Amino acid sequence: MKIVCDTNVLVSGMLFRGHPRRIVTLAAQARLTNITSPALLREVEAVLARPKFGLRPGQVDQILALFRDTFELVHPAGRLDVIAADPADNRVLEAALAASADIIVFGDRHLLALKEWRGIRMLSPAAFVSLV
Repeated sequence: MKIVCDTNVLVSGMLFRGHPRRIVTLAAQARLTNITSPALLREVEAVLARPKFGLRPGQVDQILALFRDTFELVHPAGRLDVIAADPADNRVLEAALAASADIIVFGDRHLLALKEWRGIRMLSPAAFVSLV
């Protein structure tokens, strides 16, 4: 199963317990294929570097290295403009399209509104964990 997680899920999965942590763990154990892209990794890096999380640069680098080692990296062919209210969410759609992903796991209401896009299901972390 190929999935793409939005930044909220990835950050929560690394810093907190709960369903996002379970998803990141499943990907690290190669029990599912988590897809990412350079744009998504840059966004994760920027979020993790925020002072509110209190991470040192080396810790951020370790998290990104884990993602690079355990996620499949895709290079989307083009840019999408599907979600005008939050353009960063389009990077998630781009990665999912490039990878022919089955599911997008999100923590964002803009993606929730889509429910399904080009045959790719949209699921919350809780819904995804109950599925697997």
